[in-house]
Amino acid sequence: MNFERMLTNAKQLEGCTVSIAGAADEEVIRAVKLATDHGLSRFILFGEAREIRKLCEQHGIDESAVDILHAKGDVEIARRAALAVKNKEADVLMKGMVSTSTFMKAVLNREAGLRTKRTLSHIALFQIPNREKLIGVTDAAIHIAPTLEEKVEIIHNAVEAMHDIGYESPKVAAIGAVEVVNPQMNATLDAALLSQMNRRGQIKGCVVDGPLALDNAVDMVAAKQKGINSEVAGQADLLVVPYIEVGNVLYKSIMYFAEASVAAIVVGASAPVVLTSRADTAEAKLYSLAFALLHAKH
Repeated sequence: MNFERMLTNAKQLEGCTVSIAGAADEEVIRAVKLATDHGLSRFILFGEAREIRKLCEQHGIDESAVDILHAKGDVEIARRAALAVKNKEADVLMKGMVSTSTFMKAVLNREAGLRTKRTLSHIALFQIPNREKLIGVTDAAIHIAPTLEEKVEIIHNAVEAMHDIGYESPKVAAIGAVEVVNPQMNATLDAALLSQMNRRGQIKGCVVDGPLALDNAVDMVAAKQKGINSEVAGQADLLVVPYIEVGNVLYKSIMYFAEASVAAIVVGASAPVVLTSRADTAEAKLYSLAFALLHAKH
């Protein structure tokens, strides 16, 4: 699996619509233009209608591919965009030019939002130059210090999303600083428990092993040098990080040092959520939309 194949698969879906909260923004409209040029989906654009229409005209966006709905203020814009998804008018919710805190409050609103009984979590997929396959990282954005129970939910969310883009049984590495259990390092204890829970059928649809240090999770030579005999070591599809600091640094290191392409979504709500950053390229937004639409439709 790579992003081009994922994009091709998403193009084959029919009747897709994305609701964007805060579309009166140059980068957002560039992403919309790229997506409509690829025939990926239609869009409902919430925000300052005059400014959105002006940007759409400047970028040559086909009027038949978008609905522009006027709304003022971040709170109202986010509420209406989330409500459109809740009411099945759209398949995916995407953050545009609104604050993240306001956007997520709209997502979690019990009446108008997308809240369910499940835990929300973030999954990012990276396409790294000179590596053959994608690598996933979860959770780098929502859970600060997840409990063991929350890590089970985080794995469940990520594995479900990976199933929807074609992974039959993702290989999941529970990451620690070392590859052995150390009672003084809680991350290694949780990793060992997650691995055992997977063996006993409490975590399904994947193969989990841990603790694994980053090198022996993703590099077969490093795994063999340590004498690790595992289905996951050296060939992990998904890295489960113990704390948000680990995930955040890993995410940004892959982006800035390895110059990777990324697709990232929030899962666990009643519909996928694309939580974009101002630093994300239009290409990254396109891949994130493809990921979200495949997850939504499956």
